[in-house]
Parts: sequence; structure tokens; C-alpha cells
Amino acid sequence: MDLNRSDAFELLRTHTQNENLVKHMLAVEAALRAYALKFEEDETLWGITGLLHDFDYEKHPTPDEHPEVGIEILEGLGYPEALLHAIRAHAPYLGVPRDSLLDRTLFACDELAGFIVAVALMRPSKSLTDLNVSSVTKKLKQAGFARAVSRDDIRVGAEELGIDLNDHIAFVIEAMRGISDGLGL
Repeated sequence: MDLNRSDAFELLRTHTQNENLVKHMLAVEAALRAYALKFEEDETLWGITGLLHDFDYEKHPTPDEHPEVGIEILEGLGYPEALLHAIRAHAPYLGVPRDSLLDRTLFACDELAGFIVAVALMRPSKSLTDLNVSSVTKKLKQAGFARAVSRDDIRVGAEELGIDLNDHIAFVIEAMRGISDGLGL
């Protein structure tokens, strides 16, 4: 299959109407594209993996269905195994090992991207422009803030990448700044 972002985005929009969920996938895509460049990996594969990792979530949010319903759709369309495995591996409850760098990077960026958006929205500017690492780490320590976000997944994700958590946070913020208008931030 020839990976094409336009086709992937059309697929995402066919299955996802919730704009916040679309923005989440765009944020994870930006982070994965930036890491692909850093690690000298396939930017298209990594970006589309980030873009599609939750495309089935709106219609199939339960662990019984997500991400397996989406995986079936992607398999039927001929998406590559590396993308399928990374999407499975980003859901800890499936127990799929995060074997590849792509697997670990998707896992490391998923929860963090959502958390960064939550922190930015709480700031007076509602912007990524003036968001710094210390603001994010301060909110990470507040259990009541964005309580649905797994702090453990964020910590483990950075550890599995072998990157200091503060450096990882800074990198993802910077990647997301590149698409801040599209994120409404």
C-alpha cells in the first residue's frame, strides 16, 4: 500500500466527528512526525500512525472494541503491519508488547499530547506559545487535574524511549506548536 496522508485524513473524518478527538490525533501526528525526523525514521509512516491511532474511538470507545475495530478496517485497506502493531501496542490493556521504536513513540506521545492540550487550555492565553515544561510538570503532580490521563503512562512512555521526561515534554510541546493554529491553541 502507498501511504497517503490525504486518504488517511479522509478515513479519520469518515469515522470521527468530534473535533476535540480529531485535534488529539493531529497533535499525536505532529509529535510522531517530529520524532520520526529526530530518529531518522519514515515520517509518513509515523505521522499516519499518529493520525489514525484513535480513528475508531468515537464509535468504539470500549476496551472490547478499541482499537481492534479500527485495526480490522485498516487491515482491510492494506495498511502496513508496523502501523497496525503500533496502534495495538498503544492500548496497554491489550498486552501487546511495544517492540519497535514506533510502538514506543506512539505510546509515549498519546497521553502526553492530550495532557499538554489540557494544560494549555487552562492558561489565560489558551496557547502553546507561552507554555513551558514546568507548567506541564506542575499539573502532572495534581491528581485532580485531567484525572483521566494516566500519569504512569506518560512516565513509562518517556522511560521506554530512553528520554528524560522534561526533555520529552519539551519536544512534544515544540512539535505541537508547529500546528497550534489547527489545534486552536
